[in-house]
Amino acid sequence: MARQTPLSPKEKQSRYRTGLRSQGLRPVQIWVPDTKAPGFAAECRRQARLLNASQDERVVQDFMEHAADWGGE
Repeated sequence: MARQTPLSPKEKQSRYRTGLRSQGLRPVQIWVPDTKAPGFAAECRRQARLLNASQDERVVQDFMEHAADWGGE
């Protein structure tokens, strides 16, 4: 027999998540920097200046490039 009332948003979400879990997936929450936060751009510039002034700049840049390419292999 068909369901007469539509699913609530909570029920839809629960079914969706159950389906994903049955596919072997699990939810993960990731916190990232807020690029719109006051001071974000200034902090980026500060860190870039520190890196540019560092004697280890090439080592750090090589690591970052390798890490960025790692996912594409």
